[in-house]
Amino acid sequence: MKTTRTETFRSHCAVNYGVEIFGDRWSLLIIRDIVFTGKKTYGQFLKSEEGIATNVLASRLAFLEEQGVLSKEPNPDDKRKDFYSLTEKGIDLIPILLNIVLWSAKHDSQSYVRPGSKLFDRLSENPAQASEEVKALLRAGGCIFPSGDK
Repeated sequence: MKTTRTETFRSHCAVNYGVEIFGDRWSLLIIRDIVFTGKKTYGQFLKSEEGIATNVLASRLAFLEEQGVLSKEPNPDDKRKDFYSLTEKGIDLIPILLNIVLWSAKHDSQSYVRPGSKLFDRLSENPAQASEEVKALLRAGGCIFPSGDK
C-alpha cells in the first residue's frame, strides 16, 4: 500500500496541516506562478527568478498533486509535457496568497507590489471580492498578469 504524506503529518492542528501542505517556500511560489503569471508547465516554473532546483520542483509538483492542490493533465499539443493547474482545493488558497501580497507590500520596501499601486489598492479596498474575482479568473483559465507584468 502506498504511503502518502497525509498519513505522516506531525499533527492535524489546523496551522500545522496548512504549513505541511503549502508552508514551504517553493509550494507557495508555484501557486503564485499559476495565479499571477499563468505558468502551467515544469519548464515555465523552472524559469522563475527564485531559481528552484529541478529535483525540488519535481518533488513539490508531485506533492501538491498528491495533496489535491494541483492537477496535472497532458498537453494536448505535446504529450511529453504536462499542464498543471489549481484544483478547487488550490483555488481556496487565493485569499491567503493575496493577503501575503498585501502584507509583503506593507513591510518590504522593495516589493514589486507597493502601497498605492493599482493591485495593492484593488486588493485592499475589498479583499473578499478581489479573492472571488481571482478565483473566477483562474477557473476560466486566466491569471492576474497574463503578459507577465507585475
